[in-house]
Amino acid sequence: MSDQWGFDTTAIHAGAAPDPATGARQVPIYQTTAYVFQDAAHAARLFGLQEVGYIYSRLTNPTVAALQSRVAALEGGAGAVCCSSGHAAQIMALFPLMGPGCNIIASTRLYGGTITQFSQTIRRFGWSAKFVDLDDLNALRAAADGNTRAIFCESISNPGGYVTDIPAVARVADELGVPLIVDNTLATPYLCKPIELGATLVAHSLTKYMTGNGTVTGGVVVDSGKFDWSASDKFPSLSQPEPAYHGLKFHETFGNLAFTFHSIAIGLRDLGMTMNPQGAHYTLMGIETLGLRMERHVANAQTVAEWLEQDPRVASVTYAGLASSPWNATAQRVYPKGAGALFTFSIKGGYDAAVKLVDNLKLFSHVANLGDARSLVIHSASTTHSQLTDAQKIAAGAGPDVVRLSIGIEDAGDIIADLDQALAAASA
Repeated sequence: MSDQWGFDTTAIHAGAAPDPATGARQVPIYQTTAYVFQDAAHAARLFGLQEVGYIYSRLTNPTVAALQSRVAALEGGAGAVCCSSGHAAQIMALFPLMGPGCNIIASTRLYGGTITQFSQTIRRFGWSAKFVDLDDLNALRAAADGNTRAIFCESISNPGGYVTDIPAVARVADELGVPLIVDNTLATPYLCKPIELGATLVAHSLTKYMTGNGTVTGGVVVDSGKFDWSASDKFPSLSQPEPAYHGLKFHETFGNLAFTFHSIAIGLRDLGMTMNPQGAHYTLMGIETLGLRMERHVANAQTVAEWLEQDPRVASVTYAGLASSPWNATAQRVYPKGAGALFTFSIKGGYDAAVKLVDNLKLFSHVANLGDARSLVIHSASTTHSQLTDAQKIAAGAGPDVVRLSIGIEDAGDIIADLDQALAAASA
């Protein structure tokens, strides 16, 4: 029924039927490593992917399965696979697609840790990344070659809050015959459903808005089920015989769930980046209020951004919800419910003033996180993006005078008052 429910109903009920054993209304925490087989034949069928069920919690767990069903329903996907963090989700998304010598095309406007993962870490697998400004579709086309296997972007980027024209990028991905992977962490499915806009895969750091309370780390990859993995020879892991399963072909056998089954049967089996059931439980509870929270997050962000833009101590504000933003038209078209709640602003006085402002905020928490119910702040250039070159920092929207804000759900007047006193201290 979830395809007929509204967003908030889906956020509460998808994947959460009463427990058949006890009648428990909330999804129980199945804190177990293993599951008893009915008999030897049952175990053999499970291990041979001839029957769906529970074997070992590195692969599947009922609490985690409920979360996977809920996120897939919210995103409009065919299936989903949860894992230990958002960074793990990115590797999980790429793992079935890539091989030595293959590359992805990634947006220049990404979280600093993602840029490092793509520019440095994935080289150890023999993979590489080409970074392109995805506002320039011709540059995107020009970057592709015969070894390109995916395009990767964030729906709303961290730290600048820039918005991606997903339908336009998806059309180029279709032309190239490769999947578009969208990190939807900052928008959440409340503000944007990338699959409806043409994305093949959607990744999330569940640590952020989806959980919303800063208690757990987690990630998920949602499979649209719409990509034809057998249309070319680019994706042999999904289209060709798999030696570990006696020549089984995932796409031929599992159809629109090929990516999902591969990510469990091989990705989680071999990479082991498993989400724990207690973390899944906290995330399930957080998602129940996602729609309510996001509405307040966005309203507060709009109010705070408008106030900052008028303040003479502020040089610029990047929020795409502002009429002055070059991304405002895209935001209104692709993200009609709002441009999210994370953005940056540049303070007059440069690096020293930016750091002084961060040190003088009182209501804001100075942490390396975002998407919490609380308002959060960080100076990206000296922290989350410190491993990048100066040019990369500027391209990502993390210059030396830039402060990143994650606007919470407190009273907007209190958020503004805290920024006002900190700006006064920084400008003194």
